[in-house]
Amino acid sequence: MHLNDAVRDDINRSVLCWLATVDADGFPTVSPKEMFCAYGSDRLIIADIASRGSIRNLNTYNKVCVSFVDVFRQKGFKVKGVAKVIPLGDPGFQEIAYPLLEKAGPDYPIRNIICVQVEKVQRIWAPSYNLFPDKGEEQLMREAYTLYGVRPLTEDDGS
Repeated sequence: MHLNDAVRDDINRSVLCWLATVDADGFPTVSPKEMFCAYGSDRLIIADIASRGSIRNLNTYNKVCVSFVDVFRQKGFKVKGVAKVIPLGDPGFQEIAYPLLEKAGPDYPIRNIICVQVEKVQRIWAPSYNLFPDKGEEQLMREAYTLYGVRPLTEDDGS
């Protein structure tokens, strides 16, 4: 399964992703991850900065689900796949980790890379898209800004 431009765009718009793993007792666990990006045409990479539980779970069961949503557009994707943990000492670590190391900078120590081979991709969106089909994405975004008490940056903000 390939990551198309829509998926890549939503990855770039998302602040966090949520990694779902399964623990040794068979219970699902969801954990937010701050450093992640697309890698190649069919993989996601996620930095292990403080992910001891996720890494432990992946050593038991390597199937995962990763979700990411642009909170203002209220759209994103759910990605299912098989994860491989690439430790810091692995010969390929620096090459694979490069985009995350650039993003993290020196303040975030990356211990491992969680590399997800994508098998399924599914669009997810807020229920408001179905409940209020007459409202367009721009109107729903304005409502989200109001709900969260924020406003988009403008040229006047120095962006």
